Amino acid sequence: MDLELFKQRSEIIRHIRSFFYEKNYLELDTPALSPDLIPESCLEVFETLKIHPNGSKVPLYLIPSPEIYMKKFIARNPVNVFQICRCFRNGESSGFMHNPEFTMLEYYTVNAGYTESLVLTEKLFFSLAEKGFSADLKLREPFKLMSVNDAFINFAGFDLFKAVAATGELEKIARELGIESQGLDKAVLYDLIFIHVIEPKLEQFGPLVLFDYPAFVPCLAKKNKDGETFQRWELYYKGIELANCFSEETDPKAIHDFFANEAKEREKTGRIKHKVDTDYWKMFEKNKGIPNFSGVALGLDRLIMTLCGFSTIDSILPFPLADACL
Repeated sequence: MDLELFKQRSEIIRHIRSFFYEKNYLELDTPALSPDLIPESCLEVFETLKIHPNGSKVPLYLIPSPEIYMKKFIARNPVNVFQICRCFRNGESSGFMHNPEFTMLEYYTVNAGYTESLVLTEKLFFSLAEKGFSADLKLREPFKLMSVNDAFINFAGFDLFKAVAATGELEKIARELGIESQGLDKAVLYDLIFIHVIEPKLEQFGPLVLFDYPAFVPCLAKKNKDGETFQRWELYYKGIELANCFSEETDPKAIHDFFANEAKEREKTGRIKHKVDTDYWKMFEKNKGIPNFSGVALGLDRLIMTLCGFSTIDSILPFPLADACL
């Protein structure tokens, strides 16, 4: 990265901080190491060891996101918060859209849901455009909205929920789309169709928000009244995923069940087994003080890449890991 590009990266981050300060969000600075993590079967983590003076060793894990600590903070202090921090994800390629170490912007708004977080995120993008951080006029446009089911209808030619309701139908459709589908469950089939059929069609759009994700793919978001979808959206730009948002689940039983199920899945498929805080759900029990709230996780490196007009993430990293050791 040349000096001028590094200066632009710095200015963008400074502006983002000012945006949240002006809206009275408290900036957090939570640990990068944790003795336990939220179990997520879809990603791998980095493990290290804390060595005590007596020689004993305790495993610690680099956080894949600051979520676990930020939610614990909100449980004790129900205020709007944000954080810009380094996060770590193992088992991914480097250079194009991924780096094992990356910068995350994460922000939580109390007494709010995913629609309020969408408005806030759009305002953040408008403020970046007004400061002239991007020459791309599409980034100055209001976000286009589309439900996940409408994306399947428009780009894959079928109604996702009708297909899931009919035995064997989703597997049949996947096979017709050229995807090997035999023996795969509906969550895996959904993911494969989304990646291979839906995502390439998103490249034609500027800022596009896909909302109301299927509830058969587990996550820590609240369900909509229909019971079929989560209050969740993801923000794409020219097919690049930039942000993920939930109306955060606050029901203790739902959180307990998610942790239990995902921990079992990680035991089966995870390369690195990590400790899970089995008491995490208890902070959401009635009268524990945690309000309804919504959270957004935004890949800051990808956003800067987009604003600066680059097509690969390593173009805007001061020291890409791919150059350093891979």
